[in-house]
Amino acid sequence: NQKNTKKPKEDTSNLKEKYNREKLENVLKRRFFVVPAFEIYNGVAGLFDYGPPGCALKQNIEQYWREHFILEENMLELGCTNLTPHCVLKASGHVDKFTDYMVKDEKTGAFYRADKIVQEFIEKTLQKNEKTKKMKEEEIAKYNYISQNIEKWEEEEIDKTIVELKVKSPDGNSLSKSSKFNLMFQNQIGPDKGSIGYLRPETSQGQFVNFKRLLEFNGGKLPFASATMGLGFRNEISPRSGLLRVREFALAEIEHFVDPQIKNHKKYLKIKDLVLPLWPAEDQLSGKGIRSDLSLEQAVNERIIDNETLAYFIARTYQFLITIGVSIDGVRFRQHTSKEMAHYASDCWDAEIETSYGWIETVGLADRTCFDLVNHAKNSGVDQFAARQLKEAIVHKKVKVDTNKASLAKAYKEKMKLISEAIEKMDDQTKDKYCTEFESTGVTKLVLPNNETIEFPKELISFKRYEETQTEEKFIPGVIEPAFGIGRIVYCVMEHCFKIRKEDTKRTYFTFPPLVSPFKVSILPLISSDEMNKFIEPLRSMFVSNGISYKIDDIAEGIGKRYARTDEVGIPFACTIDEKTLQDGSVTLREINSMKQVRICHTKVAGIIKSCSLNQKSWDDIIKEFPSFEIDKKEEKVDK
Repeated sequence: NQKNTKKPKEDTSNLKEKYNREKLENVLKRRFFVVPAFEIYNGVAGLFDYGPPGCALKQNIEQYWREHFILEENMLELGCTNLTPHCVLKASGHVDKFTDYMVKDEKTGAFYRADKIVQEFIEKTLQKNEKTKKMKEEEIAKYNYISQNIEKWEEEEIDKTIVELKVKSPDGNSLSKSSKFNLMFQNQIGPDKGSIGYLRPETSQGQFVNFKRLLEFNGGKLPFASATMGLGFRNEISPRSGLLRVREFALAEIEHFVDPQIKNHKKYLKIKDLVLPLWPAEDQLSGKGIRSDLSLEQAVNERIIDNETLAYFIARTYQFLITIGVSIDGVRFRQHTSKEMAHYASDCWDAEIETSYGWIETVGLADRTCFDLVNHAKNSGVDQFAARQLKEAIVHKKVKVDTNKASLAKAYKEKMKLISEAIEKMDDQTKDKYCTEFESTGVTKLVLPNNETIEFPKELISFKRYEETQTEEKFIPGVIEPAFGIGRIVYCVMEHCFKIRKEDTKRTYFTFPPLVSPFKVSILPLISSDEMNKFIEPLRSMFVSNGISYKIDDIAEGIGKRYARTDEVGIPFACTIDEKTLQDGSVTLREINSMKQVRICHTKVAGIIKSCSLNQKSWDDIIKEFPSFEIDKKEEKVDK
């Protein structure tokens, strides 16, 4: 029933203007935040290079991620190889299931991702209908249903839809039938053609295959979390949407290993009262919107969120995203519906961020149960057990088999292999049966694998009963996985922090929090002179010793133009050396959002910027502490 399964329609028509995408893309390219890779050779779709400000922003976000998660939660960080052998990804399911459906333009030969080309066709059709109003409500509902569900369909249903809707390629040509395309980059490891490997599609497998070493490193105790930050690779069929769909991307993934019977979290009380924008699966299917009336504790108690640990990581993810610059009203947590959730998962949520392209998944938070470790244990032959203490010890009655191997080998040289095999394959029940017979007769009538029976005296084979006390039981841990798409998050932060000055629409700036801004401060001599320039080095030296990134702009231009350049790359503070600096050593410090300035002794500037960058002080605190400096408004203007 389409009416009962469709999600609420979301208006994305004005998002491009809301986030000023065209102006943003111009700034990102012109100021070298990010550019297409191999640009002088016309580039390769889905590959990008970060320039100095973009690289610094990404690195600062990654560094805060480490502090927020790895340091705060005492996680065990791993650095694992990008190359992964076939056997590992076969066990994980990627070789068979890491696929998308693609179609081909039958005239030009261009390939397209099947679900995306249908979604784009539907989007254009519905936008056209906004003007013509020719479509019936039932037809609109059908189109929305297809758009929202086609990603989960198999090829037969996709092909039927393409024919029914008469979907064409962007060039207006007919499309082929859909076919599966594995998204992993395959390669050959070494000269042996049989040694197939892949560039990893995710960082988690390196953590799973090292589980036993991690458990030992942690003293055998659960729960604990490991984390890996690095590159993932996905051979996208037709990359687009800028940094949101790329072929090489930065990931940061956490694997929180737990006892499947105990999924509470020791820090749950700290976050249980938070009310976050949650969109449960049931509300999506019934056409309801975001829940803003539900605390995390209520969500867990009502089993909307499966367990405390998953709720804890949802809260910590929200805090991380808001701290690095994502707008409070631009993030939500959407629960997977039953049709899209992996068969082995007990619960999955996506942290979605609103962008000019619509709501984009940036973080996946999933309770993966024991799926990964079970598969790797099965395929590698290496157990992946942990152990829990029993409330009460259990006494097991056991039987031990004693053999005189030297005498056996001498007497039964040709049959020794069969004898050893028969003994090794004995289970507890078989041992007990032989022991009972041995206790009664004093001999052992052993049945060999070839069904031959040989009678052995007690000098060669004997059985002995004993008791074994069990104080713990083994189990395979479950995994709760928060997986962060760092590249997507960086782009979302850039969109959310991109602003235009109301008083001058040609001037743009970024409101990056000082914590993650590419550079913390710019050093600006009011005029280029030897007297003013001699203050640059002492300031620079103090910034470096305090770990503060800086940018010097001493080009002989008006201060307004240099403020504009500072703003355009999102530098939160500008330190200006002026005439008064020559008199008393004080400088002015300008803040990017308010453009307000204070006057401070140049020896105190580094400490102030550092405290603001560490979120220890705010700009409001600085204004209260130091005298304000009123700049001539003409100086803020950029000469035309």
